[in-house]
Amino acid sequence: MTPNDQEDTTVYEVVINHEEQYSIWAANREIPLGWNAVGKRGSKSERLA
Repeated sequence: MTPNDQEDTTVYEVVINHEEQYSIWAANREIPLGWNAVGKRGSKSERLA
């Protein structure tokens, strides 16, 4: 089994910066300066959709 075969169970949070650019960030990590959570959490595929 390769690492790509393992299911990603990380919970992600949608974040936004002052330029209104969106990204996802692992919810268990501190959000970097300049970014703010928008209140949406879930799997990577859910957040990218």
